[in-house]
Amino acid sequence: MKNLSIIILVILAVLATGSLFQVREGERAIVIQFGKVQRDEASGETVVFEPGLHFKIPFIDSVKKLPARIQTLDDQADRFVTAEKKDLIVDSYVKWRIEDFATYYLSTGGNKLQAEALLKQKVNNGLRSEFGTRTISQIVSGERTALMDQAMKQASTSSNELGIAIVDVRVKQINLPTEVSNSIFQRMRAERAAVAREHRSEGQEQAEVIKADIDAKVTVMLADAERNLRQVRGEGDALAAEIYADAYSQNPEFYSFLRSMDAYKQSFNSKQDILVVEPDSEFFRYMNAKGGRSDQ
Repeated sequence: MKNLSIIILVILAVLATGSLFQVREGERAIVIQFGKVQRDEASGETVVFEPGLHFKIPFIDSVKKLPARIQTLDDQADRFVTAEKKDLIVDSYVKWRIEDFATYYLSTGGNKLQAEALLKQKVNNGLRSEFGTRTISQIVSGERTALMDQAMKQASTSSNELGIAIVDVRVKQINLPTEVSNSIFQRMRAERAAVAREHRSEGQEQAEVIKADIDAKVTVMLADAERNLRQVRGEGDALAAEIYADAYSQNPEFYSFLRSMDAYKQSFNSKQDILVVEPDSEFFRYMNAKGGRSDQ
């Protein structure tokens, strides 16, 4: 009798445990009964269990918990073709949440990866349609917002069959394919190199013109300086000759003495100079003369 009571208590505990389930915050739950989603008998709508503790029929009802928060689908970039048949690599993301839990479960089996794969296909179809009606210039210049809005509308219409509501569709980045980018970059480099060569040639030409102009000015300035030098030197020589002539007219002896002193100064200007002359030559007459006067 005691053993039977224990068995009954264990069975009751198992039944009590199996009849309760907890739904966490950020989740919703649906009950699957005999392979069908449990619905309200009066309204026929799916019974969705909010966060908290709930009851179910043990061994008959199975609970499927599904996320209720907004989720982000951010996959690899895809290739799209524009209106002028140009390829673009588009990186986008989608914000979505489960709206109809029964439809979501029946169409995807509650598998998030499968749901995102189906959702990505529908969003890409909308983006492909919008990119196909616009040129690259239109997409880049300012129609990106309109493009994303139209793509979200198209994707929302087709995603209803998955029980999913699309909250937002955004294009993060638009790039050209690698092979196209490389050819464009090479063409840009070639164009910039040609412009650089043109600027260098123009600069070299201007440099030659400036150099020639400066050389001409320097030549003129040197010629002017040489002419002025000769003029000043001629005036100086004339003035010196005048002074010497005046000195000679006033005192020939003193004039001869000054001229001899100048000759001595010029002759003995360098210590390395060597003069081979007789001591009693006419050149040293003022040095040999007593009292500073030469013999007449």
